[in-house]
Amino acid sequence: MVQLTMDLIAKSVSRKNRNEEDFGQYLRKITHLNLSDKNIDAISDLSLCKNLRVLYLYDNQISQIQNLDFASNITHLYLQNNCISCIENLSSLKNLEKLYLGGNCITVVEGLDKIEEIRELHIESQHLPPGEKLLFDPRSLRSLAKSLSVLNISNNNIDELEELAVLENLSYLKAVDNQLQHMKDLEVVLNKWTKLRRMDLTGNPICHKPKYRDRIVVQSRTLESLDGKEIKEMERQFLVNWKASKAARKKNKER
Repeated sequence: MVQLTMDLIAKSVSRKNRNEEDFGQYLRKITHLNLSDKNIDAISDLSLCKNLRVLYLYDNQISQIQNLDFASNITHLYLQNNCISCIENLSSLKNLEKLYLGGNCITVVEGLDKIEEIRELHIESQHLPPGEKLLFDPRSLRSLAKSLSVLNISNNNIDELEELAVLENLSYLKAVDNQLQHMKDLEVVLNKWTKLRRMDLTGNPICHKPKYRDRIVVQSRTLESLDGKEIKEMERQFLVNWKASKAARKKNKER
């Protein structure tokens, strides 16, 4: 296995990029570092990279998030397809905006309660124990409530969304290939997500419910795309009018 060290960075960076300058000086200046697919199993000391904004560590063998306390300037962190089982040691990343953790072994979305700038969280396709689903720590959800705009939780055995209702700034939810099946649960969150523009629930049992699309289109007045298909305003208006006339007929019958 390979440790992520300064020596590895030196080998990964071409001399052409360095312009013969002092390596330490170069490290202090770099903003993007791509160390994907290098069989790395541990993150060692990177503290010389003070100005790092974007760090690519996907497709490695990393089992623990560590030694990133120096990285207060990082905005994008790519850790997908590793062996990570716990979201931890990220509290120093105060400027983190996009976090990619898909394809790991995470069972609980936690450890994000000190980070309040995250706009995108990608945590799809975790390697979960048989019969288990991805869980969410309420403290982390509260911390993400005002900032999170994009959430990808696809393929995680999730069977309800109600606890995610606190994510008031959500504009795009991708939750394909889960176990969602209850319209009532969906209606609760759609009432809260007043900024939602796109939602993809393809591959969930709920997609086969009668009038699945119609009910969602009526419930969420902001939604512009459902399961990859555009929602036209004419479609929504027709369904809203139809629902209103149906309710009026029912009321007249009850008189």
